Amino acid sequence: MKQYTDIEYKDLEPNKNYDDLIHKVITQCFKTENLIETQLYVSIILTTPNYIQQINRKYRKVDQETDVLSFPMFEKEEIHQITEKEALGDILISIERVKQQAQEYGHSFERELAYMIVHGFYHLMGEDHIQEEEKIRMRQKEENVLNQLNITR
Repeated sequence: MKQYTDIEYKDLEPNKNYDDLIHKVITQCFKTENLIETQLYVSIILTTPNYIQQINRKYRKVDQETDVLSFPMFEKEEIHQITEKEALGDILISIERVKQQAQEYGHSFERELAYMIVHGFYHLMGEDHIQEEEKIRMRQKEENVLNQLNITR
């Protein structure tokens, strides 16, 4: 089976369950967005609040931790034109924040991690949630992928 992800653990022990979920979710994202035939892949780094805060401070000039950061490599219009093996971009996820938010929102860790993956993926695809209309479109896309995987609240 083709892999659409490169997974790295920064200051965390590798976890096969996380890897399996990531591969499943990213594969569905690629299917949904018609990227299956491309040479693109997503780099995912699972890490700690401290590390994600360092990256947030360094690259976004925001000195605080967050749950997920996305760093796209291409503009939205370029994505379907890439013909070589390239990273669509990087997604960093704070596993500790995923655990906290799953409890806070009253759903499973799996659902929260899957949501972070899909959310990060759509940022790599050029989606955003600053304007209300963008937010609605992005949330619909995220929920569509999660529903296809039967990962619900």
